Amino acid sequence: MGSLAKLDLRKELSRVKYRYLLAVPALVIAVDQWTKHLVLQRFRLGESLSLLPPIFSLTYIRNQGAAFGFLQGAPSVFREPFFIITPVVAFFVILIVYFRLKDSQRWTALALSLILGGAVGNLIDRIRFGYVVDFLDFHWKGVWHYPAFNVADSCIVVGVGIVLLLSFRPEDGTPSGG
Repeated sequence: MGSLAKLDLRKELSRVKYRYLLAVPALVIAVDQWTKHLVLQRFRLGESLSLLPPIFSLTYIRNQGAAFGFLQGAPSVFREPFFIITPVVAFFVILIVYFRLKDSQRWTALALSLILGGAVGNLIDRIRFGYVVDFLDFHWKGVWHYPAFNVADSCIVVGVGIVLLLSFRPEDGTPSGG
């Protein structure tokens, strides 16, 4: 019976969705933390390097809020626990949804893996520093400025975008590869 259980476990782990679950978040976290490390090593807070004038710069910013600075001005007694607890809860919710996916739902597995990796990447910053390191800075000639973000944020947005796009698919059995 023991060898049969091992065989079933190997079969389960060999499924593509589990490879996504192991590889994608690890890659996202590694790239996210590496890029943030480079910014912390090479930039002073607020320092900016224009790479594509007048569109794109690398600018070291500390984000104590969520995306787009949401809740940045909230009292730290609320903000700090909120931004630790929320990703932990999201982590477990994503895992529950993930394990219920069918093998054919590869796009959903990829999307959830991207979201998971991004959430963990930013959670690492919050635990280490009490804020998230942002540095990707898009703007237009001082007229328009998009809030700075990072690799983890990008992966979360792409993952959510994939989930939203998939939600428009018909559920009538039409083949979609997702």
